[in-house]
This record gives sequence, C-alpha cells and structure tokens, in this order.
Amino acid sequence: MNSKEAIQEAIEDSPKRNFTQTVEIAINFKDIDLSDQENKIKLDVILPNGLGKEKKICAIGTDELKAKVDVPKFISEDELEDMEQDEAKKLAKEYDAFISEPSLMALVGKKMGQALGPRGKMPQPVPPAADAEPILNKLKRRVQVRTKGDDMPVVHAPVGTEEMTADDLTENTEAVVSSVKEDLPHKEKNIKSVYVKTTMGPTKEITEY
Repeated sequence: MNSKEAIQEAIEDSPKRNFTQTVEIAINFKDIDLSDQENKIKLDVILPNGLGKEKKICAIGTDELKAKVDVPKFISEDELEDMEQDEAKKLAKEYDAFISEPSLMALVGKKMGQALGPRGKMPQPVPPAADAEPILNKLKRRVQVRTKGDDMPVVHAPVGTEEMTADDLTENTEAVVSSVKEDLPHKEKNIKSVYVKTTMGPTKEITEY
C-alpha cells in the first residue's frame, strides 16, 4: 500500500474513541549501527499541514517579547531567576515547545536545562528585531524524530490527527519519511519497514515510500 491507502485503512479500522486520536508512523531500520553517533537520527521535521491540534508554547523573556507573542505561558526574567528544578520539570512536561530571548539562553540553560534538554525542548531563540509569529508557526508544525538508545532501530513520529484529510496526512507522512531517508547513510536501503496507526488502532504497513 502507498501512504494514503495505509492511512485511510488505519483510520477506517480504528475503533471510535471519545477523544481525537493521533495518527503516527513508525520507521524500522536495518543494517545500521546505532552505537555510532553519526548514525543516530536526530531530526526536526516541519509538517506541511501541521499536527491538527494546537501546541502549548511557553515564552521566556522581557516585556519586549511579551508584547510580541500570544502564548499560554510567559516566564519573566525574575521568575526564571527564582525557578526551582521541580517547577522546571513540571513546565517541561506541560508545554510542547519553548521560545526565549537570546540574552536569557544562558540563564535558561542553568535553571531549566536539565529538564528541557533531555526532552529536546530547549527554547528557540527569538532575536530582538525578529517577527515572532513565523517562529511560533514553525514550532507549531515541528515534530521531533529521534532514535533512542543503541539497540532500538526504530523512530516514531506523530503526523496529525484522525480528523485531518487523508491527503494532508499523506503529505505529512511523506515529509517525515523523506527527511529520515535522506539522513540515513544508505538512504532507503536502511529502511526495513514503515507502519502507520492511530493512537488505539491497528498498524498498517506502508510498502511504497
């Protein structure tokens, strides 16, 4: 099946739930040594059609940045200075992405680095003269694609929700697969299989990618 056919089957065969399910893909690898740091997958992919749901973004900065952005959470420099590790960990779990004024990045690293770093959530810097909206829009469409450990030759990534059109989900899926393929040492020869599923539904294999 191609991507669109597999996505349509995955959604059609998925039992209806009382929440909107995420559509996600899994890419399995072969003939690749993940103990070699150069072979590890660590990508940020911008989905052409977004995730189909809002990301919660937290901003860190002065009143200058606060005046530019409309986000659910804003942390001032004083609040950052007083932040404890427990609060940083709570924020790291609650929010999907972070932005910050460049002048505060060192302080963010000191106060929140241990919580944000391992989750791949270190803030995107917003230069003082920059328009913040394009940066926010890009963050909202970004998904992280990562291999974990040396013995798990697979990556997982959300590509949208079951309420999105098959065409939009297909474009998103192909964007992720294409990015991963280009990052592999032997391109498509390192891909063993690709599957798509909803949160609670059965997997469907994509055989044409």
